[in-house]
Amino acid sequence: MARGCVCCVKYMLFLFNLLFWLGGCGLLGVGVWLSVSQGSFATLSPSFPSLSAANLIITVGTVVMVTGFLGCLGAIKENKCLLLSFFIVLLVILLAELILLILFFVYTDKVRDNARQDLKDGLVLYNTEDNAGLRDAWNTIQAQWKCCGVNGHQDWSAALQNNAVPDWCCQQRYPGCGRNASSTFWTRGCYEKVEEWLDDNKHLLGTIAMCVLVMQLLGMAFSMTLYQQIHHTAKKYKA
Repeated sequence: MARGCVCCVKYMLFLFNLLFWLGGCGLLGVGVWLSVSQGSFATLSPSFPSLSAANLIITVGTVVMVTGFLGCLGAIKENKCLLLSFFIVLLVILLAELILLILFFVYTDKVRDNARQDLKDGLVLYNTEDNAGLRDAWNTIQAQWKCCGVNGHQDWSAALQNNAVPDWCCQQRYPGCGRNASSTFWTRGCYEKVEEWLDDNKHLLGTIAMCVLVMQLLGMAFSMTLYQQIHHTAKKYKA
């Protein structure tokens, strides 16, 4: 009976982590692909030049893949050391997520102000060499979100030291429209549009976050259950 419980939990944990590992491989592949064609996915922040979409996805994919591998191998080998390592990794990730979430809510206004200022500081790099990724990212965001600058099109005038804005800020875009004073620009800033999108999709984002939390808790519960079962079974055999 005890052996049957061990096998049941073992294969449930294995399948759970196999999906986890495959998801990590997929994220890693997407991240590598983005890093090869990173023109439209570079960082917008001059303070964190490595904080690009590609690097973030590669990092998350690697963590997920390694965690899933530990869980799969620990389950199939019934190795207590690997199972404990898997549990600790999930616990550390969960604690880090909770700490970041608490800090975000405690310092929400400060985070927003710093994010706005950092993005505005990054606008000065728009026309500089070796920043094609940042330029493409801003062009893509402004075209798709129908916005201009961080808080408004005035941000570009202050950053570029002239009265021009990128052509992607124009409601009717044509070459050079950003330098034409008679052109009509998008009036809303991109930061406001992003905040609006997050507010409109907060229920979806909350559901995704809850699913991730449940998966982490299930992984921890399965690993500890299997660990305890293996430990008790080993003690019975020794007795």
